[in-house]
Amino acid sequence: MVERYARAEMANKWTIQAKYDAWLKVEKAAVEAWSELGLIPKEECELILKNASFDVDRINEIEKETKHDVIAFLTSVAESLGEESRWVHYGMTSSDCIDTAVALQMKDSLELIIKDLEELMDAIKKRAYEHKMTLMVGRSHGIHGEPITFGLVLAVWYDEMRRNLKNLKQALEFISVGQISGAMGNFAHAPLELEEKVCQKLGLKPAPVSNQVIQRDRYANLMNALALLASSCEKIAVAVRHYQRTEVYEAEEYFSKGQKGSSAMPHKRNPVLTENVTGLCRVIRSYAMPAMENVALWHERDISHSSVERFILPDGFITTDFMLQRLKGVIENLVVYPENMMKNLNLTGGLVFSQRVLLELPLKGLSREESYKIVQRNAMRVWEDLQKGKPALNDKGESLFLQYLLEDKDLREKMSEEEIRECFDYGYYTKNVDKIFKRVFENDK
Repeated sequence: MVERYARAEMANKWTIQAKYDAWLKVEKAAVEAWSELGLIPKEECELILKNASFDVDRINEIEKETKHDVIAFLTSVAESLGEESRWVHYGMTSSDCIDTAVALQMKDSLELIIKDLEELMDAIKKRAYEHKMTLMVGRSHGIHGEPITFGLVLAVWYDEMRRNLKNLKQALEFISVGQISGAMGNFAHAPLELEEKVCQKLGLKPAPVSNQVIQRDRYANLMNALALLASSCEKIAVAVRHYQRTEVYEAEEYFSKGQKGSSAMPHKRNPVLTENVTGLCRVIRSYAMPAMENVALWHERDISHSSVERFILPDGFITTDFMLQRLKGVIENLVVYPENMMKNLNLTGGLVFSQRVLLELPLKGLSREESYKIVQRNAMRVWEDLQKGKPALNDKGESLFLQYLLEDKDLREKMSEEEIRECFDYGYYTKNVDKIFKRVFENDK
């Protein structure tokens, strides 16, 4: 997973080298903070900041004996220093280094995810304005409902992504915390001022209270934010897959020259990108559950969370990054077919205007029940005749539903021909699109 779906910018944040780089960054910040507090002589502090380093192969060699990765890391660092090495990790426990370092990795990674999402939102917004007035049929239960525009569909996607953006920014605040509180979080071996200085240097906030670890509800919040984002992205992917169905064919993924859709059927143009996005979203959501189960650790801590996070953090971030970039490309290059949207809009012979007629009749004095009865019986005639192969439109371009309504004696007693025909105006359904767009996009703060 990590290798297949990694973009270098994100993958490089989760390499073994990057992990130990973050550890060393925390350890150096602690040394510098101790020096400012008067414990470590300035000269020795400068030597550590200048010379402290590690070797991954050496860490692996040491860990074979120690069976403890942090001790192996610290031993490798000590080998790069002289007597001043005694100040590295002074007053700290392993999780002070690890959890604070992971916070740096998560913070950098989440900032990239937020950038990805903002780019996706820009792409959606651009296509929304492009198709603000592109008529199409709205569906509920998969059945034609009333006319909408494709721009409104995109506006819904954009607004949902804005909520995801808010969730991610909140998660960024939750996970951008560090700790240098000691073995049980009681600050027995280091003052609170040390933690405050270290976190300030690293661009983090100190956790108000910790035990031996940063509390894992913070991580769970992060993974749930990514899971929600994935659900929204899958929603878009599934919609695109539906639009590309042969029977619908209102939009499709860009199919490049020379691309092949099937080894057996040369005609195929499959929605492979959005199917891929759908699968990746399932994987991303799967990481939310173990993240929540990590919240309940024994007492001040155990390490049952550690093996989980070695998977879900790198894979979660890398997969989300790749998925967002892929979906952005789908949106930017999506091929839209307004003619087919209009063709499908007319497919039911004008039934999409049924509510418009229904709402006129009470204004003429009829009860809702009687109004519904008149409109529905004509609608059912249309359904039945369409199944028998009767054309949805006649030679004049009049829909079957309009024809039957004009023939209905009960209806004609209440509405003139002109009034009935006025009910079949698409402009009625788009009259508030500009106002909706203003509410969605112009208030985008």
